[in-house]
Amino acid sequence: MTDQRRRLVLASQSPARLGLLRQAGLAPEVIVSGVDEDALTAPTPEALARVLAEAKAAAVAGRPETSGALVVGCDSVLDLDGRALGKPADAEEATARWKEMRGRSGVLRTGHCVIDNATGRQVSTTTSTTVRFGEPSDAEVAAYVASGEPLHVAGAFTLDGRSAPFVDGIDGDHGNVLGISLPTLRALLADLGVGITELWAP
Repeated sequence: MTDQRRRLVLASQSPARLGLLRQAGLAPEVIVSGVDEDALTAPTPEALARVLAEAKAAAVAGRPETSGALVVGCDSVLDLDGRALGKPADAEEATARWKEMRGRSGVLRTGHCVIDNATGRQVSTTTSTTVRFGEPSDAEVAAYVASGEPLHVAGAFTLDGRSAPFVDGIDGDHGNVLGISLPTLRALLADLGVGITELWAP
């Protein structure tokens, strides 16, 4: 008996996104988009997250090796006072970012885009989760920045790493903060006529 499951391609190099999809029973292939994130703009952080997700999905869906596949693109930015904060450029920026965020709340916006290469249809949206930051000391901020972790994640923090003790709580989807909202993915797939259980690995 042949496996009739649709191919699922993740247009992201994020290990957190891949891990969440695998934990949910999916087995995506990974193809990195190579999109220049700094070249794209949008009027709001919410719109920017969606534009970035659509660009990543489109870049990978346009490759011949993804013919017939379902391609998922995601991108996250932290919305702080209406400003879109992605990955900090260097340790100095990461330190300044944390000193600004601590004791406050921001909104993590993750754009989601799914392209069905079998039909050419595309659906996308942005999902938002409020993040309540704790108040790490200057010494704790310096130690965290020295770990190198904040340079690789949107907003200079993550819930599944060394910064987890510095986040007091969230309001919304935990997975969305890690990079992909599984309920959002399910809804987008449903819009394309695909049930998420149809993609479960055997």
